Order: sequence, then C-alpha cells, then structure tokens
Amino acid sequence: STETSPSVVFENIQGCSPKCLCMLLENISGLVVDDDFTVEVIPEINVAVATFIKSIDTEEFVKKCSQNKRVKKFKVTARVLELTQSIKAENLPDSVSTDYITIYFENARNGGGPVSDVQLFPEENSAIVTFCDHKGNA
Repeated sequence: STETSPSVVFENIQGCSPKCLCMLLENISGLVVDDDFTVEVIPEINVAVATFIKSIDTEEFVKKCSQNKRVKKFKVTARVLELTQSIKAENLPDSVSTDYITIYFENARNGGGPVSDVQLFPEENSAIVTFCDHKGNA
C-alpha cells in the first residue's frame, strides 16, 4: 500500500479563523495542536495545511472532517495532500507570483516538497502546483 501523506489540506477557510480551525481539528482528531500536529495557514489563498506529527490515518481524518457539521457550516473542504501529484490552489490574490507559490509549497513547514512546475491561471485566480516525485528519498 502507498504510504499516506501526513498532511491534510483545508480549502475555503475564509469563514473560519486560524484559531477556530485549530480548535475544530483538535475536536475532530482528539489530538493536540503543536504536540500532535501543526497547522500552517496561507490566508492569501484561503488554505490551511495540517501536518500530523503523530501517525494517524489521514484519509479517515479527512472523512471525519467532511462529515463534521461545523466544517460543513464553514463550507471548508478537506483532502489528503499527496506529494507525488499536482494540487490546485484556488482563490489566489491577483498579485501572487509563481515564485511565491513555489517557495510556499516547498516550505517543509507547509508539508510541501520539491515543486517541479507551477502553472498560474490569473483569470481564474488559481494555479496548478506539480510536485517532483520524491519516492525513494524518504
């Protein structure tokens, strides 16, 4: 089986403050922020990335988040951040650069990894970020 990423991406978080999101995630996971997981918020693109220090089934956690009525109320979406693929960053600010996005997603604190490509779509304020496949450099 492929190893599941320890990171979960939360999108559309503008209705939920970072503190509120952290408390929500603690409630859902039963874990403690900073001890068991870290949360990095990127307000510019309304995204947060939770990276679990403690080993948990992130897919199961995503399922729990998606069913949580508070999460639904905030219209926040959750998914596992798989590092061997592309992710779509949406709701980007008009002025954001591909460099900013690359550096952001390469930051280890954001659960990122080497980025091979960023395609910016300014007219829809989104970008596709493609990660280098780094299987084997675990």
